[in-house]
Amino acid sequence: MIPYSRQTIDRQDRRMVDKLLGEDFITQGPRIAAFEKGLCKYTGARHAVACSSGTAALHIAACAAGIGSLDEVITSPLTFLASANCILYCGGKVVFSDIEDDTGNLDVRLLSAKIGRRTKAIIPVHYAGLPCDLSAISRIARLHDIVVIEDAAHALGASYRNDKIGSCRYSDMTILSFHPVKSITTAEGGAVLTNRKDLYERLCLYRSHGITKDPFNFIGSRAGSAGPWYYEMQVLGFNYRMNDIEATLGIAQLAKLDGFIAIRRRIAKTYNEAFAGNPYFELPVERPRSVSACHLYPIRLSARCIASRKDIVISLRKAGLGAQVHYIPVYLHPYYGKLGYRKGICPQAEKFYGREISIPLYPSLRRDEIAYVIKTMLSVCKRYSG
Repeated sequence: MIPYSRQTIDRQDRRMVDKLLGEDFITQGPRIAAFEKGLCKYTGARHAVACSSGTAALHIAACAAGIGSLDEVITSPLTFLASANCILYCGGKVVFSDIEDDTGNLDVRLLSAKIGRRTKAIIPVHYAGLPCDLSAISRIARLHDIVVIEDAAHALGASYRNDKIGSCRYSDMTILSFHPVKSITTAEGGAVLTNRKDLYERLCLYRSHGITKDPFNFIGSRAGSAGPWYYEMQVLGFNYRMNDIEATLGIAQLAKLDGFIAIRRRIAKTYNEAFAGNPYFELPVERPRSVSACHLYPIRLSARCIASRKDIVISLRKAGLGAQVHYIPVYLHPYYGKLGYRKGICPQAEKFYGREISIPLYPSLRRDEIAYVIKTMLSVCKRYSG
């Protein structure tokens, strides 16, 4: 089976992790700070907080933003559940806004109408690695004094208007994921990037039980006479720490990130050229002044193939291609149905979902595998075209 994506781990990665296992710290050690420093250097952000997953990153970002009961947060329905669930974790209400029919990103023309007096934040999702229109989103957010949290789980390595995604030029925070299918991997893991010191300090608290060991931040009545063992729990936090094993792998992977993105983009270009003008499906698009990280290669079936999507996916998998669909709109899941969300609230997202198939794209994909993907995609779609 050729999966739709997978990690790319080499001998250097293994050597670095193996060396770490012989050192004193395998968690809460110096590799965490080194990895965070590397993320800041790469993206241009001032602060990074590494944590245990992209979901954990979203959760602590929502906490740091002060999202709470009765607050509303706008996000995309075309995403993994965590983009919306982090709002529910904090007691807030999810407001889904529809997408562009070609990129899968939030349609900024619809955002203003979704903003109300309880709107606290916007969480734009860079679908498939293509940056949203961050400048327009930032203008809308500033006008209404609301927080912007970029969900860049797909987009590490992408850029917007010559800034790396993660720079936080147009947002308050950016979250990353290091799951094995992402731009780089730490096995599991995530991070929050920000340029604001106040948010950074809150993020650090929420990541580790709400605890601080920094004497300059103590607030307790006995802090002035505290011994060297003293620490304070100041908020109700979580155990969302990354360990040094994961951070070490992240450091090794980060050094290869630009190479990984270049390969992903080269494979996407090969697909674009091979599939150009075919009558069975439309290809991913890239907006001017944006450079996609090409996390996914999401094709959209034409009218002649839509009715046969299930058969197409099954046939592709039988042929050894791990075709996948990204994503079922979040509000169509049973849990969200219990909360009162109903089909039809974001028609473009539902239409996109009904047409989308993701085909294999990752750095270690071989040339013969790429050729097989192209040949198989065209032959299977032709078989099921009306």
